[in-house]
Amino acid sequence: MSTENPQPLWQPDPQRIARSQVTRFQAWAAEHHGAPADGGYEALHRWSVDELEPFWEAVTQWFDVRFSTPYARVLGDRSMPGAEWFPGATLNYAEHALRAAATRADEPALLYVDETHEPRPVTWSELRREVGSLAAELRALGLRSGDRVSGYLPNIPQAVVALLATAAVGAVWTSCAPDFGARSVLDRFQQVEPVVLFTVDGYRYGGKEHDRRETVAELRRELPSLRAVVHIPLLGTEAPEGALEWDALTSADTDPLFEQVPFAHPLWVLYSSGTTGLPKAIVQSQGGILVEHLKQLGLHCDLGPEDRFFWYTSTGWMMWNFLVSGLLTGTTVVLYDGSPGYPDTGAQWRVAERTGATLYGTSAAYVMACRKADVHPGRDFDLSRVQCVATTGSPLPPDGFRWLHDEVREDLWIASVSGGTDVCSCFAGAVPTLPVHIGELQAPSLGTDLQSWDPSGQPLIDEVGELVVTNPMPSMPIRFWNDPDGSRYHDSYFDTYPGVWRHGDWITVTSRGSVVIHGRSDSTLNRQGVRMGSADIYEAVERLPEIKESLVIGIEQPDGGYWMPLFVQLAPGAVLDQALLDRIKATIRENLSPRHIPDEVIEVPGVPHTLTGKRIEVPVKRLLQGTPLEKAVNPGSIDNLELLHFYEDLARKRA
Repeated sequence: MSTENPQPLWQPDPQRIARSQVTRFQAWAAEHHGAPADGGYEALHRWSVDELEPFWEAVTQWFDVRFSTPYARVLGDRSMPGAEWFPGATLNYAEHALRAAATRADEPALLYVDETHEPRPVTWSELRREVGSLAAELRALGLRSGDRVSGYLPNIPQAVVALLATAAVGAVWTSCAPDFGARSVLDRFQQVEPVVLFTVDGYRYGGKEHDRRETVAELRRELPSLRAVVHIPLLGTEAPEGALEWDALTSADTDPLFEQVPFAHPLWVLYSSGTTGLPKAIVQSQGGILVEHLKQLGLHCDLGPEDRFFWYTSTGWMMWNFLVSGLLTGTTVVLYDGSPGYPDTGAQWRVAERTGATLYGTSAAYVMACRKADVHPGRDFDLSRVQCVATTGSPLPPDGFRWLHDEVREDLWIASVSGGTDVCSCFAGAVPTLPVHIGELQAPSLGTDLQSWDPSGQPLIDEVGELVVTNPMPSMPIRFWNDPDGSRYHDSYFDTYPGVWRHGDWITVTSRGSVVIHGRSDSTLNRQGVRMGSADIYEAVERLPEIKESLVIGIEQPDGGYWMPLFVQLAPGAVLDQALLDRIKATIRENLSPRHIPDEVIEVPGVPHTLTGKRIEVPVKRLLQGTPLEKAVNPGSIDNLELLHFYEDLARKRA
């Protein structure tokens, strides 16, 4: 693995390395906290995981975290699950997110872009004033620290204001995008029993208006805990009976009052994709998210007041929460509410151009769609301000790295990152001072002891193993909601290796310190002892222009055999004839291994995904093993339930 790409695709120049925040942090931490002054990022990372307490204390001092009550120590208890960070400390996340208003009142905190692609600024002073007004009104409604506030909202400035006002009060935020259906939203919100609901009347996507008033009415009926509903008229309709008007709650000129809460006080609830059973309601803390995101956005993404941070996301994905945290570094945050491909596939590049984005984040799937659609971003858009293009959601294939390098700019920092909703952060990815090798994440994140382990718990180098994290991270869940004894939390991450976080991904840690992600370990393909992630198959097969999307499943048979079908959704006009079958098999044989040639290639009407866009391999595997549909999958978490009937019928025929 480490010798496959001896030459880096990109190397930061000495000036970039010298001025990066992580370089300056290392020199300062060497002087004040005993960090190594030499040895670059590798030495700094080693110190950050060996000396957790000095490292995280250094992060809080470097970013001037304001503790209104001091902490007794950095790490009270380091056991996982249940690590205790900064016991005794109190602070407020929203206070830190709005600090730049004191020095840059008239500069944009947010740039809001809809499908017209015309940016509209919200200044720091406007953002702070609206948060102050809304927080005061929420308190007047009886909202108290620890109460839950939910948002059924698209990626609009009002969603950011509502989150920050909720955090200012010490209440707990949770959100879903308005393309989620009522059942899917209720599966999430009913778990946490919100007392306030922020809603829109509808949203615009793909050039069309989508009315959501009936869904909102259903949410109001099915959430008996609600004491107030706030109406945001995105489509211009009247507020429904009994709802409060957004403008009335945000028009006062009120300084925000920030409730000082314990470090481990809940900030928000995120949800796993929940492909079986109810989604896991993951609770993360004000302090844990604050320090983890300052580290990730300030040191790894190198963001500061001169930057503009754009990531294509929705409020139903952890990347939205991560994006909002760009405010912590004084960065201008770009909110895009619309289709990623409207009016054409180049839409996101146009938004990056028009907002002057310096860090632009998207999905690996969008990069590959642009490549297939013959988009030429560097030729057709002025991307001179874009320093970094980052991708997540699934591994960025090698062809994606090459395409970005060739079609955007040769001097482009490409940051493929990997983490999860579970920690609302990255385990590995962006490092501004390290080279980029094709198909590889640059390095594990600071403070994160990321390793690849074999089944017996032995670390592996240059071999595929389980992604584990052997030390606590501040943003790990403080708990799951409605999990009183912690058993569901424990079973989700700690049942394989006691006291060690197992994430459920196959990874390779290379001998040069980079990381390769191979896909989910619970849907990994294991042919004759050779393990391969499904992402490797998709990357190879979807190079073929006839293949729109694919899904590969490996199923252990009762007789000890192994059935590995490849399901393909064809591009318009393509035919799955013998010639295409031969090309698919040849592609896998030549690019991966002869062992991973599928037993069958089956044309399907489409590939089902979770609402956050991940292919649902494990539920399809369960269907094919004969599990009834209602037990194999949570219907509310799937983008197109009809597609699953094909796999259900196939299982019936095979039986």
